[in-house]
Amino acid sequence: MMRSVALLFVFAFAATLPAQEQLPTDPNEPMEIEPPLLIQEAPNRNIVYTTPGTPDSKPLPDPDQIAAALEKAKKSAASGERLYKSGIIAKVDAESRVLKVIRLEADLAEAKLELANQNVAAQQTRLEAGEISQVEIETAQSLAVAAMKEAESATAKKENAELDAAMLNLQRQKKLLAMGSGRKAEVNRAQEKVSALQQKN
Repeated sequence: MMRSVALLFVFAFAATLPAQEQLPTDPNEPMEIEPPLLIQEAPNRNIVYTTPGTPDSKPLPDPDQIAAALEKAKKSAASGERLYKSGIIAKVDAESRVLKVIRLEADLAEAKLELANQNVAAQQTRLEAGEISQVEIETAQSLAVAAMKEAESATAKKENAELDAAMLNLQRQKKLLAMGSGRKAEVNRAQEKVSALQQKN
C-alpha cells in the first residue's frame, strides 16, 4: 500500500515539472545558454603579476611587527614558568615559549641588519650623486657593522638554544622508550634533528 502511494506521489510530482529543453546532439553546435564569466573584468584594473623568482615576491622584513611579536612572546614566556609550576601547562610548553623568544630576537636582529644594509646601499647611491658627504655614508656603514654583530650574536644564541632543546627532547624520548611509553621512530627522529643541528653549528 505504501509503495503504491509513493509511486503515485512520484508520478504526480514528475508531471508538474516543466519539460527540459533538448541539448544539441552536435558538439560543434553552440549551446543556447552561455555560462557566466567567473571573473568580471574591471575597466581600470591594474594587476601586477610576479613570479616566485623575482625580488618583488619576497616581502621585506618589518622590524616593528617582529618587535611587537617579540614583546608578546616575552609576556607569554614570563607566564609560562608560573603556569608550569601551577600544573596548567607542561614543562615542554614552557620551554617552547622561551625558545620562541630567542628565535624572534634573532629574526629581529636579522631584520635590522637587512634594513641597515639597504640604508648603506641607498646612501651609497646618494653619495655617488653628490647629495651627501662621505661622513654620512661612514655613519651608515658603522650602523650596518653594529647590526651585523648583533645579528651574528643573536643567531649563535638561537642555534645553541635549538641544539639544547633538541638534545633535551632526545633524552626525553629515550626515557619514554625505556619506560615503554615511547617509540623507536621518535627516538630516531630526535637523534636525526640533533645530528643536523650539530653539523649546522
